[in-house]
Amino acid sequence: MIESYNNSMKYEDFIENKLRVEQKNKIIVQNDELNDILFDYQKDLIKWSLKIGKSAIFADTGLGKTFIQLEWARIVFEKTKKPILIVAPLAVVFQTIDESKKLNIVLKYVKTQSECFSGINITNYERIENFNSEYFSGIVLDESSILKSFTGATKKLIIDSFRDLEFKLACSATPAPNDYMELGNHSEFLNVMNLTEMLSMFFVHDGGDTSHWRLKGHAVERFWEWVSSWSAIVKNPSDLGYDGTKHILPELKENDVIVNSDYVIDENALFDLPAETLDDRRTFQKNSLDDRINKVCEIVSKNKDDCWVIWCNYNDEADKLHKLIKNSVNVQGSDSPEQKAKNLQLFGKGEIKVLITKPKIASFGLNWQNCHNVIFASLSDSYEQYYQAVRRCYRFGQKYPVNVYRVISDGEIKILDNIKRKNDDFQYMQRKMSVYTKKYVRENLKVEFKELDKSYNPTVEVIIPNWLVSEE
Repeated sequence: MIESYNNSMKYEDFIENKLRVEQKNKIIVQNDELNDILFDYQKDLIKWSLKIGKSAIFADTGLGKTFIQLEWARIVFEKTKKPILIVAPLAVVFQTIDESKKLNIVLKYVKTQSECFSGINITNYERIENFNSEYFSGIVLDESSILKSFTGATKKLIIDSFRDLEFKLACSATPAPNDYMELGNHSEFLNVMNLTEMLSMFFVHDGGDTSHWRLKGHAVERFWEWVSSWSAIVKNPSDLGYDGTKHILPELKENDVIVNSDYVIDENALFDLPAETLDDRRTFQKNSLDDRINKVCEIVSKNKDDCWVIWCNYNDEADKLHKLIKNSVNVQGSDSPEQKAKNLQLFGKGEIKVLITKPKIASFGLNWQNCHNVIFASLSDSYEQYYQAVRRCYRFGQKYPVNVYRVISDGEIKILDNIKRKNDDFQYMQRKMSVYTKKYVRENLKVEFKELDKSYNPTVEVIIPNWLVSEE
């Protein structure tokens, strides 16, 4: 028992050294230095992030991450007198420029290093190799969870090229609690701890699946304490003790629309079998294509004057819907980046009524509270794609209940079941995660700003006793 205890103490000492996040680069600001348009929780998150120097803000969709990162960039530029670079998905770039005008911040879209000016610059992820990190004092990664969608080479380029910057901010929606790789990528980008070290310290392989990691039982609380030392995870401002009444989402109405398919996997089976393999699922989708398309058109026709976003997984679905739905716009992979961005922006402004596109093209970062009708003409097993696609419309600032229609064939029930199961897991894990993150993030915020409180105005003169006063 004694030997075990000593080993435990050594391990704890080791952990303590590793978990200590250095805060060398600090900027201290007061509320009156920040834009009045910001909510209190946004101001406090900015102050906390600036004081740490390198941090991540995981705030749920609609909590104003764009305002937070723009004001953060403005302060860092003013204090360091060196330019800032914001990196975002291309469609989000122009949305961010629109938002910067509300804060009276000058933001310039740049494609190469030579176009940068001494201020706040913004570019898209595909152009990141065109920039020299030595020119900047700080970098912001908008929709930073997109890092895991890039190739290993691109991700490595971003992490390595900007490793030595003084100030870094990564902004993303609340991460999936069981997607530990995403947290590891952020930790590595922020110079906190590399991914491999994080996995070895806190996790074990879950069975034979080496891509699935499970938190060690004794390390759960320490892990979230560590995560909360360099990141703030916020589902609602009330999580951090702020008034969250203005950030309550309306109802989400998910409707499953099942169409029949003529495809039979095994003609000798007593009952029709659902698709098990990817080939079977694709065959079900092909055979049910026309029925699914007709059903989507029928749903849209009931509310022709409303805005609709229709998510497709395949070109043949999108092409047929575009031909059948009058005045619809199909944003597809073959469009130029500029054309994609333009049409996605027009839809967000309500100038396009029916948008047809794919989750991999437009499911990150865009604000479409103008739309409360969502249709999936087909589904994949990716819960993240589904969640992000729905969240373009179902986000804080949405005034109406959001209607989601999931149109699939009867042979694809397992895909739908998979999405529902992952959603239940996601909600459970977030509730579990919030137990730890609420505690530690609130404590960090409280500690960080206790020393910034200048409201104390002494009125009584302090008299030092004679015996404490030196003759000199």
